[in-house]
Amino acid sequence: MTFVTSTWIEPASTATALLLLGRGTDPASERGVDCPGDLPAPSDPDLVARATAAKAALGNRVFVLGHHYQRDEVIQFADVTGDSFKLAQQAAARPDAEFILFCGVHFMAESADILTTPDQKVILPDLAAGCSMADMAVLGQVETAWERFEDLGITGEIVPVTYMNSSADIKGFVGRNKGVVCTSSNAKRALDWSFEQGSKVFFLPDQHLGRNTAVLEMGFDLDDCVLYDPHKPGGGLTDEQLRNARMILWRGHCSVHGRFTLDSVREVRERVPGVNVLVHPECRHDVVRAADFVGSTEYIIRALDAAEPGSSWAVGTELNLVRRMALAHPDKQIMFLDRAVCYCSTMNRIDLPHLVWALEELVAGRVPNQISVDPDTAHHARVALDQMLALP
Repeated sequence: MTFVTSTWIEPASTATALLLLGRGTDPASERGVDCPGDLPAPSDPDLVARATAAKAALGNRVFVLGHHYQRDEVIQFADVTGDSFKLAQQAAARPDAEFILFCGVHFMAESADILTTPDQKVILPDLAAGCSMADMAVLGQVETAWERFEDLGITGEIVPVTYMNSSADIKGFVGRNKGVVCTSSNAKRALDWSFEQGSKVFFLPDQHLGRNTAVLEMGFDLDDCVLYDPHKPGGGLTDEQLRNARMILWRGHCSVHGRFTLDSVREVRERVPGVNVLVHPECRHDVVRAADFVGSTEYIIRALDAAEPGSSWAVGTELNLVRRMALAHPDKQIMFLDRAVCYCSTMNRIDLPHLVWALEELVAGRVPNQISVDPDTAHHARVALDQMLALP
C-alpha cells in the first residue's frame, strides 16, 4: 500500500496563525471569539482514560458527534460520524440528549442548534474551530450584493442558494429571501428546484460547488456563470453581466479542496498507472473535469468501500479521512491526491485535550462553549433548511 505522508508544521505567529491556533479574537469571523485556556496537556498519558470516564459519567445526557474530517483520537469517542448535515440530523433525532457535543466546526454546531429543541445545549469543544469558506460570506457583504441586484431590478428573478457550509446568518438571509440550503450531495436537486422558481441563482459561498454542479451536471456553459467578488466595487461585475448571468457565484472556496491542482492529477496518473482519481465537488473546475469520479464526502466513503480489491485510488479530500479509509482498506491502494499535507486546520483545532476539557466541564456542572443562534435568525435559517428537506 502507498501512503503519502508529510510533517505537519504549525503556522508562524502571525495574526492569522494566532486565530488558527485559537488565540486572539476576530468578531467579524464565523468563529468569532477567544478559545478558553486551562486545557489538559497534550502529553497527558491519561487523556483517553479521562475522556472515557467523563463520557461514561454523563451517560445518555451527552451525545457526541464527529465529523469525518476529525482526528482519529477524537473520532473514537463519537456516537455518530458523518458529514455536516447528517450530523445535524442525528442531533435533531436525539431529543432526550441534554448535551450535543459537536466535534466539527462552528457552522455545523449552529445548524445543530437550529434543528434541536430549545432545551438541548450544543457545545463546540473549541470556539476557534471555524470554517474559512463560511467566513468568506459575511452577512453585510451579502446584503450589499442583494442591494445591487435590487437596484438593477433583478431580485424577482433570483433565488438564493447557500451551501450547508455557511453561517447561520447566511442561512437566515436565504430563508428570508425564499431560497434553499443545499449539501454537496443534493446541490443539483436544489438548483433544479431553484430554476423552477426563478431564472437566476445567487450561489453562496462556494463558487466551485456551484460552478461544477451547473456546468457538469446541468449542462450550463461556463459563460452562464459569473463570479461576484465582495472585495471589488459592484462585485467586479457590470450591469450587463449580472442581467445575462444564470449563476451568480460568490467568490468563496474551501481552503482544503482548493489546494488540489490539475498538476496533482497529472502527476499521480504518471506515477500510478490505472489509478482512479476521486475528488470532492468543492475542488476547482479543471480538477473535477480531470477526475474519474466526483462526489460528496459520503459518496467518497461509499465508493472506496465498494471498490475492487487491488484497485488504486487517489483521493482529493481532507487528509484525515483519506488516511482513515486507507487503513480501513489494506486490500486497496488508497493514497492522497497531493504530495503535501492538506488538513482542515480549523477542524483539527478540536483535539483530545479540548474534548476531555469539554466533557469534564459538563461532569462538573458547567456548560462550556455553548453555541446558540438567536431566535429570528434560527427561524429563517430553519425555513431554508426545511425547504431543502422538502426537495423532491
